[in-house]
Amino acid sequence: MQPSLVLRSGRSAWKGPYFVAFPNLKQALEDHVPIRTQERSCTILPNFVGIRFMVHNGKDYIPVTVTQDMVGHKLGEFAHTKKRFVYRMTKNR
Repeated sequence: MQPSLVLRSGRSAWKGPYFVAFPNLKQALEDHVPIRTQERSCTILPNFVGIRFMVHNGKDYIPVTVTQDMVGHKLGEFAHTKKRFVYRMTKNR
């Protein structure tokens, strides 16, 4: 994995990491309910480990399960927005 943009540059240290206060965080920990969010720029905190997020990629929601290695990165890094290009021959040629 590449180091997060927060560690390399960007946000100043006195502000701290950018995160969103999810209101159903406790319910997600207890009942294993995924949290639907469009906050791709939210920094993953250590208390998010083990929680499933449904991160919006512009079209639909991608499931992301947070592990210990993801702490410090952004949610949007794990929900890709571009599809892989696949070349297919046309039938009529």
